[in-house]
Order: sequence, then structure tokens, then C-alpha cells
Amino acid sequence: MTNKITKLFKIQYPIIQGGMVWISGYKLASAVSNAGGLGLIGAGSMYPEVLREHIQKCKKATDRPFGVNVPMLYPDIQKILDIIVEEGVKIVFTSAGNPKTWTAFLKEKGITVVHVVSSVKFALKAEAAGVDAVVCEGFEAGGHNGREETTTFTLIPMVKEQVKIPVIAAGGIATGKGMLAAMVLGADGVQIGSRFAATKESSAHINFKNTIVGVKDGDTQLTLKELAPVRLVKNKFYNQVQELYQKNPSVDEIKELLGRARAKKGMFEGDLENGELEIGQIAGIIHQIKPVKEVIKEIIYEYNYVKSLVVSI
Repeated sequence: MTNKITKLFKIQYPIIQGGMVWISGYKLASAVSNAGGLGLIGAGSMYPEVLREHIQKCKKATDRPFGVNVPMLYPDIQKILDIIVEEGVKIVFTSAGNPKTWTAFLKEKGITVVHVVSSVKFALKAEAAGVDAVVCEGFEAGGHNGREETTTFTLIPMVKEQVKIPVIAAGGIATGKGMLAAMVLGADGVQIGSRFAATKESSAHINFKNTIVGVKDGDTQLTLKELAPVRLVKNKFYNQVQELYQKNPSVDEIKELLGRARAKKGMFEGDLENGELEIGQIAGIIHQIKPVKEVIKEIIYEYNYVKSLVVSI
């Protein structure tokens, strides 16, 4: 497959792995890159020197392109970006912040920059900031979402109509059929998170992986909108959040309940009751924990097969 995204990143398939916190270490990123996609190390849950270690290990584990996902609200962002430059990373996905702040710095270093957006307005701002592509993420996605609550399959054509740079679809995509549907609507590639979270190479705790494959429709909900909207599996912690909402809490009271390291506790340490369990709605069709190579092979086979059926009609 050859298109704008495969040419931009020099990869075989226009499939990008989501840079998920506590899930996207070097093992997952290198496995995705080795299988023909673009693997991303998730810097959002890493101290600077931990990120450096993962980048160095990823370079040893793959000779193919990979990148780093950087939430721009990260407190040590200058250190993170300096390490990315020092280690020679050539692709950076930014999110959760203004792309104008760091895009020029990264581009001056010869780095390809992609920014994650949740609306047409932010896509246009990212394009104006000079990014090379945008990830348009609908609110079906797991983890932190935009406040607009726009679905992926309405967001993609609206953004595609307005921008000239390549568009990557994210949120609610885990299969070849979903990939084809997104590309029919105008996407040049797809970013997949939840499906890769439930792989053998993911750094998620086995308890969380087993939870993913057990999720059904209606088992996740977007919540904590006063802080930053996040899609969570409904568990004991989620129920505590809903109980607190019944009391019309202040933002400080919500922050107090959230505390620190909830996501680490749930996704990395496997505390299924008290941790944040961030996963997308598409988990309802994920039924097995598989190796990355097998997942990508299945996606591409299904994409090509369904596409051939459509063309023959």
C-alpha cells in the first residue's frame, strides 16, 4: 500500500499505533514498526530518562521508523523534547496543547510533526502551525478526548474538506473494515489504540488486557469532563465518580477523588477496582489477546478483501 501516509513516514501500511500511557512501551512500538506500521512510544507516562531508555531499546529492536507521542501538558516537556532530539527520533505526535508552541522547534530539527485534534477548528490551527499531518480523534476513543464529543466518522470528512495536509483517523477503529470505512470518508491512514492495547507486546497489565477482551457495548463512558474528558471502563472507581457527581462537587473535590497515579494503578498495575481503565468503545469487538504481527496481518487482509468486494460490485 502506498499513499500520503506511507510516504510521509516511510512505512509499509498506513497504520499508526496509538501512543497510549502505560501501554505503549518500546516492545509494542517496535513490534508495530516491524510489522509494517508506525509504532509510537507513549511519553505521557514516562520520566525523561525512562523515555530515553525506551527510545534506545526501540532503536535496537527495530530498524524501521518509529515515533514518540508527547502530551504537551507534560511538566518536563523541554527535557522530553531535548531527549527526542538527542536520540535522533524523526517522528513526533503531539497532543493536549497548542501545536504552535513546539512545532517550529521540532521542524527545525528535521522532525516530522503530527498533532492530534478533535475538531475542524483545531485541525486548521494545527495546519497553520506547520504540522505535517493531523490525527482526527472521535470521542469513541479511549483515554482523553476532546470536549466536542464529535464521532470519528463525522469528524473525518469535515476536517478533510478544510485542510490540505494528510488526515489520520482515530477512535473506534480496530479492523480492516473500520480502516476501509475511514479511508472512504477521506482519511489517509488510521491510528489504532485499543486493539494494540490487547496484544502480547503491550505493556498493559494482564488483568487490564483481560478486561479489554471482556468489554461489551455500554461498558465504557466519557467522564471527568471538568478536568479533562476521559473514556473509562465502568468499575468501582468510575462508580465513585458518579456518586460524587450526585453531590454537585467542586473541581477540587473531583481532583481529590482522582488523586494521583490512577491510570498507572489500573492499566499498568492491574488494580481493576480502584484504577482508571482507559479504553475505547471499539473494545466491544476485541475478543482475543494476540501478537501485534497477527493483528496487523488480519487488519490488512480484511481491508484488502472487503475493498475487493466493494470494487467488484
